[in-house]
Amino acid sequence: MDESHVVCLLRNRGEVLLLRRSDQAGSYAGRWSAVAGHAEGDPDGAAREEIAAETGLDDAVTFVRAGDPFEVTDDDLDTRWIVHSYLFECDSRAVEPNDETTEFEWVAPIEIRRRGTVPGLRRSYERVAPTVDTIRTDADHGSAWLSVRGLEVLRDRAGVLAPPAAGEGEDGDWNDLAALARDLRAARPSMTVVENRINRAMAAASDDRTPAAVEQNTKRGIERAFEVDDGAAREGAARLDGTVMTLSRSGTVTAALRHAAVEELLVCESRPAREGVGVAEELADDCRVTIAIDAAAAHLLTERAVDAVVVGADTVFPDGSVLNKVGTRAIAAAAAHETVPVYAVAASDKIDPAPEPEPDVADGDRDQVYDGDCDLAVANPTFDRTPAEHVTVVTENGRLEPDEAAETAAELRELAAWS
Repeated sequence: MDESHVVCLLRNRGEVLLLRRSDQAGSYAGRWSAVAGHAEGDPDGAAREEIAAETGLDDAVTFVRAGDPFEVTDDDLDTRWIVHSYLFECDSRAVEPNDETTEFEWVAPIEIRRRGTVPGLRRSYERVAPTVDTIRTDADHGSAWLSVRGLEVLRDRAGVLAPPAAGEGEDGDWNDLAALARDLRAARPSMTVVENRINRAMAAASDDRTPAAVEQNTKRGIERAFEVDDGAAREGAARLDGTVMTLSRSGTVTAALRHAAVEELLVCESRPAREGVGVAEELADDCRVTIAIDAAAAHLLTERAVDAVVVGADTVFPDGSVLNKVGTRAIAAAAAHETVPVYAVAASDKIDPAPEPEPDVADGDRDQVYDGDCDLAVANPTFDRTPAEHVTVVTENGRLEPDEAAETAAELRELAAWS
């Protein structure tokens, strides 16, 4: 008998939700599973229905990706399932289980390999798990979000290589993880935080040089990343009220805006990818929101009583200048003319450790600007650099002074020595 089945991995702060099945579940009692159920011809709809029924978290989840379907066969039950896997980001851990669940836990995904689970659960996670290519190609999320995904990739691989009990591991295992770490660092060269957080985890594991040490320190790195990003958001929120302008998408900035006393938000859409549109939609229920074309930013700063501009940062340089989505520099210059403060809110992990860094503006796709037949040169930089005199950097420790930036850069430079 063939059946369609959905498996939904809910992820919160780098961990996934596992549910232990009760006798009421109908099969595999006592085994661990993710949210799962029959698809009945509409896997996408069934996924949302199962999340609501099994966890009560349907209003707290955001779709991330779906994996390619695969087959699972159980000869004892004379059943073949076509499994549709989904990954959802979840902003709450307040699970309300139904009677098909006896207990639940939020755990690192490697626990799927280490526990008695329903058939196919490991493959379901692998179909939706982050990869190096996720870091390289994602155009929807900010650098802090991607840095955590990078740590997850390294953690998951280390967990696979780690022996069941703590052991010394093999040199080949360390070399495998070191190569993966270097690939992750190189995946987004303009996003310094990815490199810094990978370096921090590998440096902490470099004395032991074992998969277990890498697994442990990537887990710590993920926890720390959320802590410092949350701290930066709180510091940013304390500086925002009234009417605020922003550009593009930053998870840390979005969190700051949610917690700030903002009455009106002006969001520049951030062409050509228009990441700002999603931010405007996400915050539309929290305050009055106006979405604007990027070219109107200077005009709006003149016409509106804007109290502050807030942006994220893909990289903070030791001199206090900031690399961010293109258009940031123009807005900062216009804001300076109107004496409107500009804040770049970012964790200190985004400081570039290089003594003389070279900004990578990462040219975008030519066709986003011009796809005609004329022989034209196209300029489509993804990022630009805003000088320190036009922006105040705010980290988890408050305002970043120039000497503090240089000191932090030196500390981060030492972490890179593991390789």
